[in-house]
Amino acid sequence: MSKNGFSITGAAPEEPGSELTFGVRGLHCASCVNTLEIKLLEESGITSAIVNLATETVFVRFNPQQLGPADIFRIVHSAGYTPVELNRSESVKDDDLRSQFNWFIFSILASLPIMFTMKLHSNSAAMQLNLILATTVQFSAGLVFYRGAWSAIKNRSANMDVLVALGTSAAYFYSLAAFFGLLGPHRVMFFETSVMLIAFIRLGKYLEARARGKAGEALKKLLHLQADKARLLTEEGERDVPVSVVRIGDVVLVLAGEIIPVDGEVLEGSGAVNESMLTGESLPVFKKPGDSVSGSTISTNGVMRIRATRIGEATLLAQIVKMVRDAQADRAPIQKFADVVSSWFVPIVMLLSFVTFVCWYLFLNSDFLTAFRYAIAVLVIACPCAMGLATPTAIMVGSGIALARGILVKKGSALEIISRLNILLLDKTGTITIGIPAMTDLVPASRSVDPMRLLECLATAEAYSTHPLAQAALAAAIEAGITPGRADEFDERGGLGISCRYEGFQLSVGNERLMLEMGVALTPLAKRCSELSEAGKSLVYVAAGNALVGVAAFADTIKSGSAKAIADLRNMGIKTCMITGDHADVAAIVAKQAGVDSFEAEVMPERKRDLVREYQNRGMIVGMVGDGINDAPALAQAQVGIAIGGGTDVAKEAGDIVLMRGDLMDAVRAILIGRATLRKVKQNLFWALFYNMLGIPLAAGLLAGQGIFLKPEYAGLAMAFSSVSVVVNSLILKRIDKTLR
Repeated sequence: MSKNGFSITGAAPEEPGSELTFGVRGLHCASCVNTLEIKLLEESGITSAIVNLATETVFVRFNPQQLGPADIFRIVHSAGYTPVELNRSESVKDDDLRSQFNWFIFSILASLPIMFTMKLHSNSAAMQLNLILATTVQFSAGLVFYRGAWSAIKNRSANMDVLVALGTSAAYFYSLAAFFGLLGPHRVMFFETSVMLIAFIRLGKYLEARARGKAGEALKKLLHLQADKARLLTEEGERDVPVSVVRIGDVVLVLAGEIIPVDGEVLEGSGAVNESMLTGESLPVFKKPGDSVSGSTISTNGVMRIRATRIGEATLLAQIVKMVRDAQADRAPIQKFADVVSSWFVPIVMLLSFVTFVCWYLFLNSDFLTAFRYAIAVLVIACPCAMGLATPTAIMVGSGIALARGILVKKGSALEIISRLNILLLDKTGTITIGIPAMTDLVPASRSVDPMRLLECLATAEAYSTHPLAQAALAAAIEAGITPGRADEFDERGGLGISCRYEGFQLSVGNERLMLEMGVALTPLAKRCSELSEAGKSLVYVAAGNALVGVAAFADTIKSGSAKAIADLRNMGIKTCMITGDHADVAAIVAKQAGVDSFEAEVMPERKRDLVREYQNRGMIVGMVGDGINDAPALAQAQVGIAIGGGTDVAKEAGDIVLMRGDLMDAVRAILIGRATLRKVKQNLFWALFYNMLGIPLAAGLLAGQGIFLKPEYAGLAMAFSSVSVVVNSLILKRIDKTLR
């Protein structure tokens, strides 16, 4: 407990003392969101506040020199809402769900006797029972609306609770006055209206909370993947301990079928690991000593001893969970429209309710009770909740679909922006291409030279070199089942190559300059080498003594899905431009193979950023795809930065979206998900507005002459289900997953 009386442990800032994310209870509609944000931003030390109705979370950026977390929680509490630590928010939501259901059952059971006896106005015993039941429901199940309304009024705002409290109170207190004869001898009571209103709204809130829980299933699945225990190896032997006890440097034992408890490095043993929860890739990945593993992935076979390198909040899963929460709390640009409408919504509805009463009572000469009921119906049918849920629920579902595909959305707004891209800039190395050289050609100098023997000589000479081309040669030999021989008298000459003695002859492996120094004639392969060079490939010659044996060609090859992804982008109406620091001739060859619309070569990182700006100055919405290191300036400058690859440093990526598998096709999928999400947001906003535009006139009795009207309790039911319909419509977005190739 802090000096202010409010403290939450476990709600840690993203960067100590600067950002804070926590759960909040008591949010009922978009007006609540606006009220809490305004209240927080009134504090001079708070620079940013984002409240998310769908996830019931608050993100705050603040100046730690002026206030701390306890002060922020005090502000939230004074606004009438309850802050909750983030790691408890799921259990709190479950409790709220059970509470909503229990209150609905209680209020509907209480309303049944009233409904059966509501015509027995002359029966004093029945009316006394109705009074007791209505009073009980009004000030128990309905008390939450009074609390919310009082908090809103204290903050000089109006929300859904104000509308519900006014509507139910009007029906209840009118009936109460009629019961005691204060309205004349011809008393008409409708206690059933207030009780059924509360019951139906409670039902709607329960269904809404349940549907919202399904919208956040992706995040729940991640949380449930975390291991509870670890098998710690100590000097005394194996010991089962809680994961929280494990420290960096500790060694844990993981058996087949077990969840890997921490991020770490394999020290001994090997096995296949299911990493689908991180990458979306269903095939297990084989791990051997020296390889890194991520906590919460599953060992499918083998036994491994793993040294912990990351624990707690530093693990990859914890980073991903945090980024998903941040993305779902982020505000998409289209949400601004809903915010503006919501800020005026409740006052306008209250005005319309008053106008409805005046028109029916004064101008249409209706009796007081009829005009009164129409006014109540207008109050309770209006629903600001639907507009508040329209954007965040769609983003929750969209980001969940992306996450299941190994696409990590770090900013919810990125899903909207990516759907509107005009051009996508693509880094070459590691994005379009694999990023490491591979041997593409092995050409013997004559028919008498055995290609396998040539590869053996190449691998033998390169066996102790760390040069990328040497490693590529070794990889090619191992793939062909060739083991490097034992050579001696190694001489690695920087910038030229390697010479050594192997099986009694001098072996030279290197570039053209080394061959010239060794007196090796390159004439036999001159034409073929020229063709390979023109194709942008690096050449490594192999000579025995002063005789040319053959040549190997290496290149950074295009990823298997790059050309298909670029073709799909073109079909989607998005231009592509490859930017690279490589030479122009190599860039031209890769650009042709990949099928990009244009390219720029020999570009420095600063120039990549400037290029993004140039396209933006033309009025284009620009996306940038890169590896997140040397492309960081361009990724940050673009409206949407898409970082290729992730691994354990995923949180350091500069992009708004991270493609965990490093597959360019996932960029296409991200755009498709973004477009589907934006369509769903627009549908939600349309139906939320259309519902109110249709429902309010109907509740006001404009079609009463045709016999079409709504009793207040059924208007309340319609209001409750409008929010449910928006959430359900967002859940339909999950169908797009089946269309993603």
